[in-house]
Amino acid sequence: MELRILGAKDVAALLPMDACIDLMAATMAAVSEGRARFPPRAAMPAAPGGLMAWMPGALDDPPCFGVKLLSLFPGNPAAGLSSHLGLVALFEAEHGRPVALLDAAELTAIRTAAVSGLATRLLARADAADLAILGAGEQAASHLAAMLAVRPVRRVRVWSRTEASARRFAQQAGARHGLEIETAASARAAVEGADIVCTVTASREPVLAGDWLAAGAHVNAAGASRPDAAEIDQAAVVRARYFVDCRASAESEAGDYIAARRAGAITSDHIAGEIGEVANGSKPGRRSPEELTLFRSLGVAAEDLAAAAYVLAEARRRGIGQTADL
Repeated sequence: MELRILGAKDVAALLPMDACIDLMAATMAAVSEGRARFPPRAAMPAAPGGLMAWMPGALDDPPCFGVKLLSLFPGNPAAGLSSHLGLVALFEAEHGRPVALLDAAELTAIRTAAVSGLATRLLARADAADLAILGAGEQAASHLAAMLAVRPVRRVRVWSRTEASARRFAQQAGARHGLEIETAASARAAVEGADIVCTVTASREPVLAGDWLAAGAHVNAAGASRPDAAEIDQAAVVRARYFVDCRASAESEAGDYIAARRAGAITSDHIAGEIGEVANGSKPGRRSPEELTLFRSLGVAAEDLAAAAYVLAEARRRGIGQTADL
């Protein structure tokens, strides 16, 4: 029985952003149509300052199942490491054999941004070209790549609570994409007049205020995946047509949505739909150029499994990765 092992460089080479965005369109439609199964993610304290988390799931197409196992160490970036490290274990569905182990950090970075790219493709104005990124870490880099894949971005502004991080991101990402990236002195300055806003921080308090957003903007809120944390304030939730990756996940994990409901500012009807429902045409996306849209990304195991299955198929086709006999 062959087990293929694929590291971060393998995943990056085999899962280009444009292909992953298309893959996530089919995957999120499958989520909304009940062709993917996954219980809520779970976590436990595992070490001082760190958690262990697991996200199991199964897909009907391609038929497979597996689990993402993660360590969550918020202090890791200071040591030059991702805060999310781990593995995706993939099993085939005919006999239940384990077939692959993949680097989870790279896979998560790409698939998370790809789903935001899908949401931007479906919800942002077609002419959206001014991008603001709040946060300057791993997800900022992958979200920039995703936004460039789906919209004619001509201006990019980045803000981080650590000015040096913003400058470093602007220099490195700008060189990679041939862009001049501006650093903003404040989150508000970064967001002012932006057509697309991506919040990709580890903050537990809002870094984006709804009052700052221009009419017609689209927001991808991809950080703060805990019920007691919120990157965006209540005004942003209330003002926007609010889309999610999975309604059940949003009801239990989206701190901004939960807080707004508890405050009586919105009801459960405020969720306009899952992004998979927009992808399959069962729910409308943007309805006017002036409408403010927001995609609340929490991440579900179906995304990891679909991405892992895609990477494994490409690895087998190209003969990439290490193999072990079990």
